[in-house]
Amino acid sequence: MVSFNNQVLTPFIEATRNWGSERNAFCINKHYYSYEELGKNISKIRVAINNANPQNNKVGLVINDDLETYASIFALWLEGDCYVPLHPNWPLERCKDICEQVDVDLVLDSSTKSRYEGLNVLQTNKLVFERYCLNPKEDVSEEELAYILFTSGSTGKPKGVQLSRKNVAAFMDSFWKTGIVITEEDRCLQCFDLTFDVSVQSYLVALTKGACCYTIPYGMIKYIYASSLIEEEKITFGAMAPSMLRYLKPYFDEFDVSSLRNCILTAEACPVDLMEDWYQYATNTEIYDFYGPTECTIYCTYYKLTKGGKNKQLNGIISIGKPLANCVGLILDEHGNELPIGEKGELCIAGDQVTKGYWNNPEKNEISFFFKEVDGVQMRFYHTGDLCYKDEDGDIMYSGRLDHQAKIQGFRVEMGEIEYHAREFLGDTNVVCLAFDKKDGLTEIAMFIEKNQFDPSSLLAYMKTKMPSYMIPSKIIYVPVFQLNSNDKIDKNILRSLID
Repeated sequence: MVSFNNQVLTPFIEATRNWGSERNAFCINKHYYSYEELGKNISKIRVAINNANPQNNKVGLVINDDLETYASIFALWLEGDCYVPLHPNWPLERCKDICEQVDVDLVLDSSTKSRYEGLNVLQTNKLVFERYCLNPKEDVSEEELAYILFTSGSTGKPKGVQLSRKNVAAFMDSFWKTGIVITEEDRCLQCFDLTFDVSVQSYLVALTKGACCYTIPYGMIKYIYASSLIEEEKITFGAMAPSMLRYLKPYFDEFDVSSLRNCILTAEACPVDLMEDWYQYATNTEIYDFYGPTECTIYCTYYKLTKGGKNKQLNGIISIGKPLANCVGLILDEHGNELPIGEKGELCIAGDQVTKGYWNNPEKNEISFFFKEVDGVQMRFYHTGDLCYKDEDGDIMYSGRLDHQAKIQGFRVEMGEIEYHAREFLGDTNVVCLAFDKKDGLTEIAMFIEKNQFDPSSLLAYMKTKMPSYMIPSKIIYVPVFQLNSNDKIDKNILRSLID
């Protein structure tokens, strides 16, 4: 039976108890913490939660990069509670808005001084260990929430995605069925902050197998710190965004990645040329492209790349592969009809990994989820908003966002195709295209090039040989370095603000 206890809590508790002080659970800011220390921290926090007796089982968690923060997650889960991440670097007003939305009445905070005045705060770094308390609370429903992640909303108000214990259990079951193997000997990279769901995969994969989890402290330049960890600590497994790998590219030949056995690329589209360059140095590494919106619990499809082989791609972007074991993926037209092989439509996902919906947001839920009968069974699907098609093998080819399209002179234009031809000409240069509306109501295309200004005439001439005139960008904006958001994706909001 797939349950949160058997997929997460039981293997984690066994790792915590079995390894004792002999094995490291975390390396945080170059300091090692054993499973014994982790177990003691979980226990002291759990006892304090019980004493605090919160009326709401949705608990705010200030996500510092320290042992107490990770211990707090497991303390809450053992109690059957849910954590709501509050980033220490977010504006306090935004964090308080999240607390108000969820009606948080308890905040766990390992900061030296908490900024959550007016709320019941447990300062976890000041607690004292008294006794072990690692047995899971009995009779906790699989429908209870494990965490709520708040993302930006179109109205400017953060919206919360609810992930249940059932969702997380289904994900972990799906993950292990990909064939990736982690043992207590592995050293696993965790380079995502805890407001981003890939962090959940990063620490769970390590801690449920008795491995060591290596984190990246706030304030550090991620790609530099990650490269030093990979080389100095002999990291064997890690997930990262292609953008981070792109920053590492000039240094591929300067650090040793021979220890890296498995590498997941995720969080954004994965360029095939970047992978080919990475393979020249990551010679011992199995590379995977994992795809998934937060609403589908971290990942819902994956594709295993082949070194030296012909990897499937569309417009220079690696295939996102096939659905995970506990997911169903269909390509649908605008009327909800499944499309034949090779025909583009929206990728929609169903299965036990799909969220129960957005917190207290029935209007958004009505838009984002729908029911459809599949093989005689009614299934609840999520609209990913991603334009895809399936090939003859059932692999899904990613073409871009539906909202990354535009109608130009009546023609539907995909930004991914324009970006592909620009990259093809420019070589080792990153390009992003965005549609924008002019004051006269006409829609045009802006192309952002991660490079200092140069004469674009030869680029435009080349693009005109590849695409019709209505697809040629009317505005070119040069940006020396693309800024990344907190999820290590290119911050397109910043780029959009540069359009006059």
